[in-house]
Amino acid sequence: MNDRLTYQEKKELPDSVFGLPERREYPMPDAAHVRAAEAYFRYCPEELKPKLAKAILTKAKEFGVDVESPVVLSYAGE
Repeated sequence: MNDRLTYQEKKELPDSVFGLPERREYPMPDAAHVRAAEAYFRYCPEELKPKLAKAILTKAKEFGVDVESPVVLSYAGE
């Protein structure tokens, strides 16, 4: 499974699939991308981490992905 989106594919995604919709960053249209967002979480700006962490958990639940990162879980308040 490929977790890379082309520019065109990313452009066509609705804001609702992004972890940070206002920036259109961390797209999570499927389980592979939820795992990628978890893996790249450390690159998220500090002030946006709680928002992204909650988005990752929401999308993970939707796609049946187990979030294992203690950092993501702590930012989400889990």
